[in-house]
Amino acid sequence: MTFMDELKRTARDVDTLLDALLPLDGAAAPRLVEAMRYSALGQGKRLRPFLLRESARIHGADDARALRAGAALECVHCYSLIHDDLPAMDDDDLRRGQPTCHKRFDEATAILAGDGLLTHAFFILAAPQTHPDAAVRAELITGLARDSGHEGMAGGQMLDLQAEARASHDEAEVLAVQNLKTGALFGFACEAGAILAGRPKEDRARMRRYAGHIGLAFQIADDILDVESTPEELGKATGKDAGAGKATFIDLYGLDGARARARELVETAQEALSPYGEEADNLRQAARFIIERRK
Repeated sequence: MTFMDELKRTARDVDTLLDALLPLDGAAAPRLVEAMRYSALGQGKRLRPFLLRESARIHGADDARALRAGAALECVHCYSLIHDDLPAMDDDDLRRGQPTCHKRFDEATAILAGDGLLTHAFFILAAPQTHPDAAVRAELITGLARDSGHEGMAGGQMLDLQAEARASHDEAEVLAVQNLKTGALFGFACEAGAILAGRPKEDRARMRRYAGHIGLAFQIADDILDVESTPEELGKATGKDAGAGKATFIDLYGLDGARARARELVETAQEALSPYGEEADNLRQAARFIIERRK
């Protein structure tokens, strides 16, 4: 299968698994589960679970276990989008072409839906079906907690909000924000496959390096799309980052410079995969896809 076929297959498989992991029948709080399902099912490209699944494959880990870890990761990602869209944060009305969670339900329900997805991620990872070895499960839980918390995604979001109050931003500041806000979950995705396979630290570090480069490339591509695309193409509002005074790579490099920097990052990411040979071709194509996508 082609890279796009594999990406779509992972999206379907993650949807099927999340549907089973978030049952509405018999739910103690049906409205909460409905909001969680609204925000988690049929959403996005599932790029992070794809990266995790491919990392697991090239390191020889079981695919079903990788899919569960990917579903847990996607729960965290979807929670972050719910909270990011809230009026206290980015105040967005649309996400992927449909009303954001707080618009479809209400703010309180959206907050709880995000909370529910975040905690459910660790419930998934803690289950024996994710891996029979409790030590491996604990390492996955530790890694996702680190990369989604104050030393990862949440910390990056805080830095991003603080940056809005400043008139100018230097490169070190923008990199610090994006390495945490965007890059941390990419790092977990790529390292988790090696963790599931019981690979040594060298493999895990190599996957983190690859993830660091594509994470920055992903954010640069997002910044370019925020400037060049339309709400209809993206399924969400555009031009808001500049209006809010957020630190972006466009401010640092300009459009042409940002494109050139993204290409450099993709090339460096692909070089990090050289020890894996052709087995890592899907990950190489994923790096290119990240900067060529239109939404």
